[in-house]
Amino acid sequence: MKPNSPRIILATGDGKGKTTAALGMVLRAAGHDLKSLIVQFIKAAGETGELSACRHLPGVEIVQAGLGFVPDKTNPAFAAHQQMAQEGLKKATAAIADRNYDLVVMDEICLAVTKGLITEEAVMESIHNAGPEVVIVMTGRQAPAGLINIADTVTEMTMIKHGYGEGWPARKGVEF
Repeated sequence: MKPNSPRIILATGDGKGKTTAALGMVLRAAGHDLKSLIVQFIKAAGETGELSACRHLPGVEIVQAGLGFVPDKTNPAFAAHQQMAQEGLKKATAAIADRNYDLVVMDEICLAVTKGLITEEAVMESIHNAGPEVVIVMTGRQAPAGLINIADTVTEMTMIKHGYGEGWPARKGVEF
């Protein structure tokens, strides 16, 4: 046990369920009257099931800090995606430093780092300010080695097969 460190949990891999696992932790925390902040990087789907549900959970705040699929770095729109991700990281960093939340979820943070929207160092710096009472959950494909190394719990979701490959479209309540 590391009593002077925050809990850091990371869910990565190409399989389905990373965000769902993080949201399950938020649901559990809400059941114990704990406050949670979810910052969704990259995602900008508008009215998703998790946005609607979180509005009904006391002590849960959810923020989308993305513009959807990230274009190539040479695309002029890339800068706007980068700015949104950086604003999301500022919000998460402030929540961690101010200790206003018991649980801070940085959803799709790993992919945001891999795509170059924010730096791994910036994410690690934001976590550095966390007190031992906070739990930080990071999700996303292609987790960088540094984030894996600082996490105390890492789970890799592996895709065996996915409904998309069988022709299933994204379904309300399942994929969004």
